[in-house]
Amino acid sequence: MFENLSDKFDKAFKLLKGQGRITEINVAETLKEVRKALLDADVNYKIAKDFTDRVKEKAMGAQVLTAISPGQLLVKITHDELTTLMGGQKTDINISGNPTVILIAGLQGSGKTTFSGKLANYLKTKKAKQVLLVAGDVYRPAAINQLIVLGEQTGVEVFADTESKDPVDIARRAIQHAKQGAKQVVIIDTAGRLAVDEQMMSEIARVKQAVQPQETLFVVDSMTGQDAVNTAKAFNERIDYDGVVLTKLDGDTRGGAALTIRSVVNKPIKFVGTGEKMEALDIFYPERMADRILGMGDVVSLVEKAQENFDEEQARRLQKKIAKNTFSFNDFYDQIQQIKKMGNLKDLVGMIPGMGKMMKDVEVNDDAFKSIEAIIQSMTPAEKEDPAIINGSRRKRIAMGSGTDITEVNKLLKQFEDTRKMMRMMNDRGKMASLMRGMQAMKR
Repeated sequence: MFENLSDKFDKAFKLLKGQGRITEINVAETLKEVRKALLDADVNYKIAKDFTDRVKEKAMGAQVLTAISPGQLLVKITHDELTTLMGGQKTDINISGNPTVILIAGLQGSGKTTFSGKLANYLKTKKAKQVLLVAGDVYRPAAINQLIVLGEQTGVEVFADTESKDPVDIARRAIQHAKQGAKQVVIIDTAGRLAVDEQMMSEIARVKQAVQPQETLFVVDSMTGQDAVNTAKAFNERIDYDGVVLTKLDGDTRGGAALTIRSVVNKPIKFVGTGEKMEALDIFYPERMADRILGMGDVVSLVEKAQENFDEEQARRLQKKIAKNTFSFNDFYDQIQQIKKMGNLKDLVGMIPGMGKMMKDVEVNDDAFKSIEAIIQSMTPAEKEDPAIINGSRRKRIAMGSGTDITEVNKLLKQFEDTRKMMRMMNDRGKMASLMRGMQAMKR
């Protein structure tokens, strides 16, 4: 996410390294590179110029403290301006009606239908809402089928009428159906086009007028850069939506849409999509996104993802097993499954400060655990619980069963044993620290 932009910002700020103080000359050189980085990210020229002008104005008027360098100060000012540019604060989705009606708009191919499924899953699992999905694209049977499949995946009911060609009538009947079924939220997926046209705009405007949604969200493909911003502007002028959703943010995106869409349409970005899985939907936090763009990671989001996906009772059981030195391959396998639930691995690595830069040329994909999982699944129950019994012949059998070679099996067994030792040491240190705190308390 934003790797190219992060790299260029990093190179720009290096121009100030070793400088004793901020001057108009060295700030001008740095901000020239920052402006070029923004333009390369497909940010509108006027917005990029206004942005760097504001940073320069604040930098020249700032008092450089002895504890920080001029480069650090400029990074801080740039961070604050990036946060402001993207909206400043996160904006929640409006869930207030009975039922709440959410209208989804956007061009064909922007990811509207997938987002509708993700939003239904989010509201069901995170907000404990009863949700109804509505197939309002009357032109593409594939879109209706896709929504039905997504509904099955997420356990959410889908209202569809393949015979009707009237999206307004479908939307009205869907809301009535939702009321009868005690649904709390209705999400209406509307038709898209390959480009903005009058027929499309009239249709979405009529649907909105008919259902009076509490929330209208415009879905935009972040990989289309400045074109996405122009489309967002055209839609907003016609239907005055409440918020923006950026999809495909995990792809080869330059970042221009995320950085400038707020300032162009004056509407907040509410969600970002970062993968195909139904769980791959995040609330948009401008400050956290600024952190990631400037290579600072996003530890808060990483911790939140961990809290959402890790079971507390399971963690307590795991701690007891570590204390007794009975941590097994079954436990190891379970931990891998928990990590995979957290989302795209490369995205997770990018949330750790400094790691995004270190791993930028390293291929990190969701298949990284496949060979490990295959090796573990080729073990017998006894071998998983007690790896010490895995001798040479067993290793050969495990390698053949997993489609790997004995070198990979040996490597995993060694890594597992090293992990167990490290866990035991950390547990012992924790006990020692608790004992020391207890002794200190007794002395008082």
